[in-house]
Amino acid sequence: MSNRAPDAPLQAPEQHSSLSFTQGFLLGQLSVVLLIGAFIKFFIFGEPPSPDATASQRALARKNAASTYARNVSLTSSSSTLDRSRSQRSASHVLRPPPRLTTATILSKTYYNVDSHQPESLDWFNVLIAQTIAQFRTDAHDDDAILTSLTTALNGPQKPDFLGDIRVTEASLGEEFPILSNCRVHPVEDGNDVPGLEGPRLQARMDVDLSDFITLGIETKIILNYPQPLTAVLPVALAVSVVRFSGTLSISFLHSYPTPTSTPSAGPSQPSSAIPTTLAFSFLPDYRLDLSVRSLVGSRSRLQDIPKIAQLVESRLHAWIDERCVQPRVQQVVLPSLWPRKRNTRGPGSAGEEEKEKEEVVFRDAKEEARREVEENRRRDAERRMREEAGGVGQDVRFEEGLRWRQREWEGFGMPGSMPGMMS
Repeated sequence: MSNRAPDAPLQAPEQHSSLSFTQGFLLGQLSVVLLIGAFIKFFIFGEPPSPDATASQRALARKNAASTYARNVSLTSSSSTLDRSRSQRSASHVLRPPPRLTTATILSKTYYNVDSHQPESLDWFNVLIAQTIAQFRTDAHDDDAILTSLTTALNGPQKPDFLGDIRVTEASLGEEFPILSNCRVHPVEDGNDVPGLEGPRLQARMDVDLSDFITLGIETKIILNYPQPLTAVLPVALAVSVVRFSGTLSISFLHSYPTPTSTPSAGPSQPSSAIPTTLAFSFLPDYRLDLSVRSLVGSRSRLQDIPKIAQLVESRLHAWIDERCVQPRVQQVVLPSLWPRKRNTRGPGSAGEEEKEKEEVVFRDAKEEARREVEENRRRDAERRMREEAGGVGQDVRFEEGLRWRQREWEGFGMPGSMPGMMS
């Protein structure tokens, strides 16, 4: 029987386990640091693509969408046109039926050749547009209506819950005016045919170019409401400027069929023959919008002009425009009736002048009523002060004499801007 020393305790597995845990922990922390660094470098401070490349990619995507829509329309336009021609019936047997009208007939009678006609400069139209925009800018500077409207729109129901109150800090309507040029007329087939006109409808296209600095600056706070409300608040300041806009504007006249109202209190529906004429306008998909976005994030340590925020704002603005007024979508403005009416006449002896005189009479009456109310309030204040100065029943004589003196003083006092004899 041999004597053997007792076995020593094994320490190697525990040391190996502790070393594996330390290596894993360090590796995990290093991975998180690398991930955060890559996110900050490539997502927040990454260089945005060039404006030319971005504009070409967006224009290509819009053209593909427009071409797909045009192919779908061309398949259904022929059948819909035939159905409309069969369903249209003359409601009157007194009116002389109009002659057969086509696009070629209109072009020939107006001496316009689509292939050989030179584009027009539209200088006269630029002057009218400039006057309208100048008047709008003047009216906007006279009062704070535009600031109130912007604040109300930005703080409307569409505002996300994680944003605080939005305050407008800067608003500039620019100093330049858009220049329209190279106007030409083209027949188009997009399914929106004009009733009574055979063939494609006519559309005017013109180039639009605006180089200006139209700015809107806002301040708000990003609120983190998780895991509890108001966990963190991050101040954000943003200023967006439109530097240049260029594109092709298309204008045409369409008929807008009224939609039925769902409210029972609405008036009687108009007959089907009362179809309002609308001015439809839209931009071709190859437009270009150059923006300048300035951002400031944080309260103490601030991050300035983050490229990813600029890309996000630009993409949202382009999407907003594409969804509203880029082909195949159009904006329709209902035109008023051009039939001469008495109520629309302005000049000597017109209905407009009579209404203006009535408004002046009402204004004078309201002004006289306000003057009387002011005098009555002053008289009551004078009586109250005299009673307080009298201090008792034993000084009624001095109170009456002072009251008569004050009444004579008010009678000799004239309001600024009042006509002679109105205060007597």
